[in-house]
This record gives sequence, structure tokens and C-alpha cells, in this order.
Amino acid sequence: MSLDVSPQLLAEAENGEVREQDFVETVRTSLPYAYDLIARLAEELRSGTAEFADNQTPPPSEKERGQLLRALSSDAIRGSLERHFGIALAFQNCHRVAAFHPEARGGETHTRFTSLRAQILNQSPEFRDC
Repeated sequence: MSLDVSPQLLAEAENGEVREQDFVETVRTSLPYAYDLIARLAEELRSGTAEFADNQTPPPSEKERGQLLRALSSDAIRGSLERHFGIALAFQNCHRVAAFHPEARGGETHTRFTSLRAQILNQSPEFRDC
């Protein structure tokens, strides 16, 4: 299971729309590694001058890797994190996630980061099983 959904949030969902801030809080508590990593990248992006901030450090264990993969593979989770932090996310492999300014999506640097070439160049044998 990806998220630890409270009975209150489940009842909200059953009765209509869910408040995004409640959903993001569920993501934060359910997937703390992924949430904290993305929060760190968002802060690095805001406080720096680089066009993007990215993570190139593998997670400490498969548990954390799983959290990151679950967060980035879900459109709802990924989109909520992007809106919450005001960023656009890009993902290349088991752990290389990058935060861009939203207006950079589709621009030269973002396109280069998400290109087929970049994906191939970012592969190595240790990523094959991730």
C-alpha cells in the first residue's frame, strides 16, 4: 500500500472531494523519505540560481527507494507535491529526481534532462534492478 489513509480522509473521499492539503499531509506521513527529498530539492531550487536542483544520491535502503518510486509513479501524488512546493518534477531512474521551476517545463534544460539521450546516459549496471 502506498499511503496510510486515515479513516477521516477515507470518509472525505467517499463523500466527495478531498482537500489537497489533507492529501499532501497523508503523503508526508506515509512516504516521509520521498516527501523530505522533494522538499529539500524545492528549497535548493528556490534558494539557488541553478535552473534545477536534483538528487543523485541513492536512497539508503529499498524501503526509501520504494517510497520515492511510489510518489513519482502516482499522478495524484506527484501532481499534489508539484503544486504544494510550486515546482515541476522530472525523474530519470530509481533516485535521480529533479525539481524545476514550473515555467521551465518544456524549456531547453528541462527537455534535455527528460530526453531519451539523458535517460540512456544516466544508466549504469547498478540501476538495472531498481
